[in-house]
Amino acid sequence: MSAAATVAPLPVAIPIIGACLLLASARKLPRAVTDSFAIAVALAVVAIDVVLYAAAGHDGRVVQWVGGWTPVHGKSVGIVLVIDQFGAGAALLAAVLTALALTFSWQHLQGDEGHFHALMLLFLAGMSGFTLTGDVFDMFVFFELMGAAAYALTGFKVGDPTSIQGGLNFGIINSLGAYFTLMGVAVTYGRTGQLGLAQIGVALGGRPRDVLVVVAFVLIMTGWLVKAALVPFHFWLADAHAVAPTPVCVLFSGVMVELGLYGAFRLYWTAFSPVIPAEDVRRAILVLGVITAIVGAIMCLAERHLKRLLAYSTIAHVGVFAAAASSMDAPGVTGSATYVLAHAGAKSALFVLAGVALNRYRTVDEITLHGRGRELRFVGGLFAVAALALAGLPPFGTALAKSIGEDALAKQGYWIAPVLFSVVSALTAGAVLRAGARIFLGLGPVPHDPDEEESTGDEEHPETDDVTEGRIPVTMLLPAGVLLMGCLAVGVIPQITRSLGRGAVRFLDTAAYAGQALHARPGRSVAPPPEISWTVSGVWLSVAVTAAALLVAAAGLYAPLCYERMGWVLHVGRPAFDVVRRLHSGHVGDYVAFLFVGVAALAALVGLPLLS
Repeated sequence: MSAAATVAPLPVAIPIIGACLLLASARKLPRAVTDSFAIAVALAVVAIDVVLYAAAGHDGRVVQWVGGWTPVHGKSVGIVLVIDQFGAGAALLAAVLTALALTFSWQHLQGDEGHFHALMLLFLAGMSGFTLTGDVFDMFVFFELMGAAAYALTGFKVGDPTSIQGGLNFGIINSLGAYFTLMGVAVTYGRTGQLGLAQIGVALGGRPRDVLVVVAFVLIMTGWLVKAALVPFHFWLADAHAVAPTPVCVLFSGVMVELGLYGAFRLYWTAFSPVIPAEDVRRAILVLGVITAIVGAIMCLAERHLKRLLAYSTIAHVGVFAAAASSMDAPGVTGSATYVLAHAGAKSALFVLAGVALNRYRTVDEITLHGRGRELRFVGGLFAVAALALAGLPPFGTALAKSIGEDALAKQGYWIAPVLFSVVSALTAGAVLRAGARIFLGLGPVPHDPDEEESTGDEEHPETDDVTEGRIPVTMLLPAGVLLMGCLAVGVIPQITRSLGRGAVRFLDTAAYAGQALHARPGRSVAPPPEISWTVSGVWLSVAVTAAALLVAAAGLYAPLCYERMGWVLHVGRPAFDVVRRLHSGHVGDYVAFLFVGVAALAALVGLPLLS
């Protein structure tokens, strides 16, 4: 057994142990000690994940059969961790964001007696286990641990009614998704007698596709796509982001939502790809991804509640990630993974800076904050940089990732991909730039006709009393700077994208996954990684998209003038927008109904050939 395999369970075990120790002793410890301990635990997980990532890059995968229950003739009843570069990379991203979120939390939630820190560590344990396991039932278990901690963190401000509502919406919708997943796991076990991803793939190999297999796949996928917030499973996300503490929003948008996509593609490639054609899954994910990108961009553009605006931007970008990965080849998956990594830096930094505004001014309403952020020049500068990074301004990694993903789809005949990616980037970044210009520069007139049905952000409660005046604590600003440097590093350090390219090839190599997990065969894939580099056309397109985002921001700031010049366009588009907006009612019953609609749509898209 390799040294890496020996430490493989630690990214799950260490946070759980740390959470238990905090709950037992936090009341007796100074707050600084509690903060330091929680950050130290997260950093310890970061170090272990780095070791696992390096080992997976060298050996293909790190395989650890817990308790020594190794396979005999390719069969086993044991629980296995199968860690490739994508799994270790996702766990590493979760640990880094947790450490930065806890750093920001140094001034947060006074008097919580360690409960917040314990929940954050349990959240990290759930995310780590979800990415590292090679067993579908354990994925569900860690999915539930992640969901339970996230639910409690969403409703952490129990004295705030909006926090309770957002938490309930999160809990109910994600719990329903989990029930669908558990039913799918049960159907899969009844069909194959296996729970390991590799074992399921071997058991299904060579069998004809039938309705039962499709049903099992769709049911399991439902839970993962709810977490990924693809339309129409997405309604819970904006409500949760609006009320969750800022450090929790960093994890939600930076990594948790993306883990839903990771789980969906991991499930397909390792377990169901031998029996369900890639074209069927491509069709389903591409359709849902495109709709998600469009809906998220429209809702983002119309928001004035800063945290909701950023949440809808996340929904739009998740649609882009899904569309890129739906190419089902190494370039598209590489582009999606690169976009996830770069987006985590830009979007998490924006949430951190929105948290600074909330705790400074007691609101996240873009209109109420008009011009009040002029005193926070450094914060405003970081916000502008983060917004431009979100738009895909070179050399940020978002620009490179966008170019890779849209090229992969365009080469498969989806010529609309560059248009879709560019429009989504321009609209979402334009909305963020508009908000930043209003808040930190005081640009544009103040609207005097607010929509009474619109969530403004004035109802949000601050998370700490320590930054209402004076200088902003460095612990609040440091995470934003680190995150933006990370986003930049993705674009300027070619070794990062090369490593992701190698990881994508191995992620798609089902035979190598099963051979290494079940038979201890060498796990290096023979297929070459995709060639990834900046292109002149990609750079110019990214610059053009950034310019378009600035125009969108200007149009939003000076809407009355735009309406005079382009009133017919707005008049035509207004009814469609009103329909989309009314669907986001905030009523959990509506969201449940759309979840069932989504299950039916997913089943129809994946199982369509069975009906022909």
